[in-house]
Order: sequence, then C-alpha cells, then structure tokens
Amino acid sequence: MDREEHVETLGEAECLRLLSTVPVGRVVYTEHALPAVLPVSFQVAADGRLLLAVRRVGTTARCLDGTVVAFQADLLDPVTRTGWSVLVHGRADVVRDADQYRRALRSGLRPWVGDPDPMFVALVPELVGGRRLLPLGRRVQHS
Repeated sequence: MDREEHVETLGEAECLRLLSTVPVGRVVYTEHALPAVLPVSFQVAADGRLLLAVRRVGTTARCLDGTVVAFQADLLDPVTRTGWSVLVHGRADVVRDADQYRRALRSGLRPWVGDPDPMFVALVPELVGGRRLLPLGRRVQHS
C-alpha cells in the first residue's frame, strides 16, 4: 500500500481546530535577509487569527511586524507514524491596541522563553492547509 493513500487533506476549519489543541508552533520569517524559524507559544482567537507571544527583547517582533510569515504546528506520533501538521501563511502585525494587549495578557499567553513583559503578534491567516497521517490500516475515504 502506498503511504499517500493514508494522507488526508484537511479543510481550514479543521486546521484551526487542531491548532487550538497545541500550545507551541513555529513561525517562519525573514531576519537579515535569511529564513529564520522560532518556536512560539500561541493561541487561536475566536475570529480565527493566531496570537503569537514573543519576547520584547530581541529582534523577533520587529522582524515579524507588517510582514508575511508562515506558521506551522503539528502533533505527530513517531511510533505509529500518525498525526497531523498544519501550515498557515498570512500577515503578521504587532498588537498595539491597548485593549487587545490587555486581553492577550489576561489570557495567560506568554512567550515559550519567559518574559515578564511580552509582546503579542497577530497573524491573520490567508492560506491555511493541513494533512493528517492515518494509520496504515486506514485509508482516506474519497467522496
């Protein structure tokens, strides 16, 4: 059996649902004209935006602000070779609105590497895609 028969393409709603089940993903952005990848804590907001928590010190927030980025999160089981992976592309902007910032702070979202005074970056998904790896005994159901 071909492994591709066990890969299910996920719709946007399912991708966002799955993202809400894990606390950390990876943001891909450009720093010094080179690709950079950083693990970040995040939440999926009710409106579908991703809210990323980053440290105020350093260049990450500045590199993300006003740019198009990619964001990826997954949950994979190395024993059964099953799980899922979601990739989001969209525009990222530092949260500057005081009310939005206070709401993010109250939510408990904090950078993966601690910072008592975090910054938050909102990522508006423009392209969302994902795949689920099914157990070898289970095939994708084609409609």
